[in-house]
Amino acid sequence: MTQLALSGLDLLATAVILVDEKDVLRHMNPAAENLLELSSSHTVGQSLTDIFADHELLAGAVRYARQNNCSFSEHDLAIAVSGRSRIHLTCTVTPIDASSAFEMNCCLVEFRKIEQQLRIAREERVHDQSVANRELMRNLAHEIKNPLGGIRGAAQLLDRELETPALHEYTQVIMKETDRLHALMSRLLSPHRIPRPTSLNIHEVLERVRSVLLAEFHKEIHIKRDYDVSLPMLYGDSEQLIQATLNVARNAAQALAEAQTEGACITLKTRAARQVTLARKRFRHAIEVCITDNGPGIPAEMSERVFYPLVSGRDAGSGLGLTIAQNFVSQHNGTITFESAPGKTCFTLLLPVSKPPQADNSAVPA
Repeated sequence: MTQLALSGLDLLATAVILVDEKDVLRHMNPAAENLLELSSSHTVGQSLTDIFADHELLAGAVRYARQNNCSFSEHDLAIAVSGRSRIHLTCTVTPIDASSAFEMNCCLVEFRKIEQQLRIAREERVHDQSVANRELMRNLAHEIKNPLGGIRGAAQLLDRELETPALHEYTQVIMKETDRLHALMSRLLSPHRIPRPTSLNIHEVLERVRSVLLAEFHKEIHIKRDYDVSLPMLYGDSEQLIQATLNVARNAAQALAEAQTEGACITLKTRAARQVTLARKRFRHAIEVCITDNGPGIPAEMSERVFYPLVSGRDAGSGLGLTIAQNFVSQHNGTITFESAPGKTCFTLLLPVSKPPQADNSAVPA
């Protein structure tokens, strides 16, 4: 390989590596070092198998390009480097023969990061899911709530007519269960009330949540605070944000209590975020609220469905808490995401800092 050709690769802003016919790394430009967080002095001379933990897709792309003597692109390549978490990339593999400036048969592999595109696509998917969930809940609640009044009224009339006291137990069960369903339907409809936004401090919201959790789980769970007190005020509905964060935190507390986690702990953390895109809008500033617990984690088979209505990982759960939380956060143009593994689950609420609408002062009173 000529130094002139390699120098040309080093000037590129695109991450590029050269791989020989034995899948051994022969060169890595500075952009690739930065992207992959590797040093060329330690990796040149190693095979793809030694460098990347998940190398099958990359090796397959190189093999296909070499065998067919054509460029080949892999649009969603997830690879892990040196034991770190996976990064999502697109890669294009181009075979180069020995007659080129590189003086050897090799493949040129270009990497580009696509996490930003994946995050935007995921946010759009979550937004669409949230809208569908709200419509589903609204229709479901109305369809179920309407006949409940008739069922309870009939049970009351029957209760008055019964002459055998022992039979009253059955009508009482009907009325109690009807009341329970009525309350459940009211909770399903609660996200649809008109928001009443005001200027608020996110830490006052979290302190309300903390006081409720301490009252419910004061002997079982320790609650830590890690607040950035320099955060600006938010413009939003205080009750909705309290309910959203409380639903997430209470889920964590219940999971910790049921698992009887030793040293059970929930951490409430706030941080500032800058230049973020939320709900297809660009915001200069946002507030990040992280609710972290050291519980057993969310099962992998539930990770894609945790925000769906009526889906719960607990036998006694209604499956509405996270759905309502997502709806309330979405109404504030925010997002709610999570990462979970045994021993650590973190839900992150990202709320944009927006200004209240300006009052129209153009009209002058007489």
